[in-house]
Amino acid sequence: MTFRARPGVWRLWRSAQVTQPRPAAPETASPRFTEKYLGSRAPRGRALRSWARPRPQRRRSRDAARGPASPGRAAGRGGRPALCPCRDRAVPAGGAGRGPRGGRASAAAPGASARAAPGGGGARAPPGRQVRRRRGPMARPGAACPPPARRVMVAARALLFWALVYSYCGVCACIAGLRLLWSIGRRPGETFRWVVRENPPACLNDPSLGTHCYVRIKDSGLRFHYVAAGERGKPLMLLLHGFPEFWYSWRHQLREFKSEYRVVALDLRGYGETDAPSHKESYKLDCLIADIKDILESLGYNKCVLIGHDWGGMIAWLVAICYPEMVTKLIVVNFPHPSVFTEYILRHPSQLIKSGYYFFFQMPWFPEFMFTLNDFKVLKSLFTSQATGIGRKGCRLTAEDIEAYLYVFSQPGALTGPINHYRTIFSCLPLQHHEVIMPTLLLWGERDAFMEVEMAEITRIYVKNHFRLTILSEASHWLQQDQPDIVNKLIWTFLKEETKRKRE
Repeated sequence: MTFRARPGVWRLWRSAQVTQPRPAAPETASPRFTEKYLGSRAPRGRALRSWARPRPQRRRSRDAARGPASPGRAAGRGGRPALCPCRDRAVPAGGAGRGPRGGRASAAAPGASARAAPGGGGARAPPGRQVRRRRGPMARPGAACPPPARRVMVAARALLFWALVYSYCGVCACIAGLRLLWSIGRRPGETFRWVVRENPPACLNDPSLGTHCYVRIKDSGLRFHYVAAGERGKPLMLLLHGFPEFWYSWRHQLREFKSEYRVVALDLRGYGETDAPSHKESYKLDCLIADIKDILESLGYNKCVLIGHDWGGMIAWLVAICYPEMVTKLIVVNFPHPSVFTEYILRHPSQLIKSGYYFFFQMPWFPEFMFTLNDFKVLKSLFTSQATGIGRKGCRLTAEDIEAYLYVFSQPGALTGPINHYRTIFSCLPLQHHEVIMPTLLLWGERDAFMEVEMAEITRIYVKNHFRLTILSEASHWLQQDQPDIVNKLIWTFLKEETKRKRE
């Protein structure tokens, strides 16, 4: 939208300036002189010279006959400067030093030469003569496009981006459909089998893991489930799981760090026993970030050691960026800085293919349906298959561990909330703020089937504090479950080093 001054306002503006005596300008008006005497009323850029020059007498006498103008009207509508329609630069309403037809007044001060008009071949206008300048985006080389053209460019880019998103979504849906047909052709009776686990396995109620607790957030009204280990009053260590996981993925860390920390493994919004809003807009990143902040305050803490894996790592990065005063140390497992992820995925087709589930999850109900086929065969294969699961040298999941995952995600509607986290991701990225200012540890499994290791190296440039990257060659995407002993040792080393560094 372009703001234009009403006819005659530029004359009233000048007449208001005539009534205020000013010191005489030197022969060559400089920006320093203009800023000294005119202060913030002087526009920047080219208009500085026209403000410092004496105005033509014939224009001044004509305006003086009209009398002084009100400051509000002289400054344009609402007392604000009008926006130049050809450049993103604010000038006084009517244009500082503009002639009757919008041309810039180029009457030079004594001893100063007038500026040449564009396209004039270097010819100079005589003193006291109005010089017309071309208006519009072609007024000078490199001039900014007018707002309508910019809006068209932004709309075109947005259209191209969403066309890419939904095109790839369609490709992933076609591949999933072919797999469904193949499964129906091979085992029609087993394809649609879905068993709901009614009783939780004993491992979920293991007292060595901690106590099951609930907290209700006042702002959102949601009730969150978490498992806490360690004494109250100790420093807080908050653990955020990924997809498709829940608090149980941190079982090894709950046992390890409860000696010196109050360890809290959270079920994120929509997961497990935590409330799951039905509308997908409730799963935007700003809601997820606010959840962590509110939970921290509800637990009686104002800062914590924040650890996140996979999607929980994404949330951990964003909490550290938005609320740096609440995070003393940041530890992320197998997820790069969000800005690295968004830039890398658009430039590397291999990562785009590995992250195809981001696009597949944009579809309604179909991803949840695909997970339930063959009694959650996809969920089982994620943790146990040779391509994506825990390797032979890792700490493989037991049958009871697998049953714990099946118990949580086999409940009706249990997959909708977790997948809704991904259905709003494309409307929230890229980020406006990027820097992380607290000490950061990034742990990475080199055999990660979903994230390329090159993103871990690039993450370094966004951390403005001590940064440590450790890549485990034989570890998978499920790093804290795959190599729990090594991960725990690396976390202990990082925490103790930072404590020594603070004392020094």
